[in-house]
Amino acid sequence: MKADAGRRYRAYPTVVQDQVLAGWGHTARALWNVALEQRMYLWEQRRYTLRSVEQCKYLTTARADLDWIGDLPAQAGQQILRQLDRAYDNFWNPGHAAGFPARKKRGHRVTVPFPGQAVEVRKLNRKWAEVRLPKIGWLRFRLSRALGGAIRNATISRDGNGWHISFGVHTGRRPDAPNGKPGCGVDFGVAASAFVSTETTPRFMPPTLLVNEKKRLKALEQRKARQIAYAKKHNGGRYGNRLRATIAQIAKLTTQRANRRRDFTHKLTTDLAKNHGLIGIEGLRVKNLTASAKGTAEAPGRNVRAKAGLNQSILDNTPGERRRQLEYKARMYGSQLVAVPPFHTSQTCAKCGEVDPESRKGCGRLFACTRCGHEDDADHNASVEIEARARRTGGSDINSTRSISRVRVPATGRRRMREAPRPAHAG
Repeated sequence: MKADAGRRYRAYPTVVQDQVLAGWGHTARALWNVALEQRMYLWEQRRYTLRSVEQCKYLTTARADLDWIGDLPAQAGQQILRQLDRAYDNFWNPGHAAGFPARKKRGHRVTVPFPGQAVEVRKLNRKWAEVRLPKIGWLRFRLSRALGGAIRNATISRDGNGWHISFGVHTGRRPDAPNGKPGCGVDFGVAASAFVSTETTPRFMPPTLLVNEKKRLKALEQRKARQIAYAKKHNGGRYGNRLRATIAQIAKLTTQRANRRRDFTHKLTTDLAKNHGLIGIEGLRVKNLTASAKGTAEAPGRNVRAKAGLNQSILDNTPGERRRQLEYKARMYGSQLVAVPPFHTSQTCAKCGEVDPESRKGCGRLFACTRCGHEDDADHNASVEIEARARRTGGSDINSTRSISRVRVPATGRRRMREAPRPAHAG
């Protein structure tokens, strides 16, 4: 049985457990890097593919020879090697967007994984529970929701707010039947976080940081830069307690910002999946969208800072994470997610299908068709066009009274249109 759902809880280790887990986290990071280097070396020198089954034998030898590896539970080390297998499998899978497995830096989040057989959970009362981890015993965590399934794996991690315990559980839940609700198209943007075709007003993500929090974060970043410069000049690059305290304060603010962003994303995607039978979105390549304008001191690029600000705004709205959540939530709630080709959605009139960049001069908020005179908010017009493309691609069986206009695509986009799945006939 594989894990089909995740549960995350706030953990409260003791002082001793905190120190042990922090050491294990750095050991787990080093073990990942060493195992990755070993695999890369064998492939480059001998064209030999090393997997976790064989690599676990080397791990057993290393645990006997090196105390810092032997201190890490054997189950955690084996789980790290299995995760490295999965990272390679995702990289080799042409249908997966993962890149080549990367090394983990010291600033990477501290995590220690365990298989489900190595942990045990017991409930203390309505709000608290404990998990038994190898070598450190019982660890308390806040039972904010029921597990709801059999535990298949567990991961203890630390961020700016403290420690958390995550469980991969097998719930056995099957995809719901089609809910038969009306469809929609969603345009994810920067000015408006999301504009749904069936709504008249956009949805905006609340500020992830308040004004005072932004000022404090900027001041902390400046203090960190000064303290790092001082450490390199006087301490040989070694971090002092004040610098570590500054880094901890920055981590707390950035974690709070990420949690607020994640909260809005979950609420948005859950609402879309529950209340719509068809959800059309743009099949964007976020990596290409956020490619930075490059330049050097000798040959500076053009509008580098402006492009950096745009990239930050795009990533702050997490289009990739929204698509990932919609993919599994659509199956949970009986909806259908369709990703359509994104080209010319902002320049196509949703009423007559005319494609003309002049219909949206200067990328403003107003869309005015040069052919039929149709006027609408640019993002709402794009969401209607996305819905129409989604219905032609995969949602023609959903009942709707919205008319589907013919899209006129210029010559530059016809090749990509031919490569897309053939649409069903719209009568």
